[in-house]
Amino acid sequence: MRTFRPQDAAHVYAHPRPELARLTDKGLLHRVAPGYYIVVPQEQVGRHWLPGLEAAAAGVASTIYGADHIALMGVSAARILRAIPRALATAVVAVPRAHRPIKLADRDATVRFVQRDTDALDLERIETSLGAALVTSPEQTVLDLARRPLLGNAEHEVPAAITHLYRRCDPERLEQLAKPQRLVSALRRAEKWAGAQR
Repeated sequence: MRTFRPQDAAHVYAHPRPELARLTDKGLLHRVAPGYYIVVPQEQVGRHWLPGLEAAAAGVASTIYGADHIALMGVSAARILRAIPRALATAVVAVPRAHRPIKLADRDATVRFVQRDTDALDLERIETSLGAALVTSPEQTVLDLARRPLLGNAEHEVPAAITHLYRRCDPERLEQLAKPQRLVSALRRAEKWAGAQR
């Protein structure tokens, strides 16, 4: 996802950090967080360019765990699925192993990592400004939002996001996902929220 760390460039540069700083000054790289760089798209070189928060979070997480082992979830999935219109200050990524939050250097925002078995989640591959990223499906996102509505500091957005996404969900699929993940009570909560706002 166009994102890398200085150690990833060690096979190209004997001393990567000064080289990456030089390329950042030239506008070819964007320093998204301490120790994380994004290759600026060719058409954006020379302009003030800022990747979307969710794409940047997926890029950072993919450099740590690999793109096939991370997924945007919760409020970040809701943003990508267009169920939360406003920009947020926290991105949430499902990852296979625990990691401390990463504060971004290019804006007042944080990437939060949630340890989950990403292979057990219902995922879709969606294009972002930095390339394709795995994102929880509408059904999985509804269950995750209902289970942890405070995760991501956007609890006021969650009921409307659940209602919006619930309309796109397959009720059978919701049940199929909820049982093995022990999210049946979260599903019932989501159904209440969606029913109350119809």
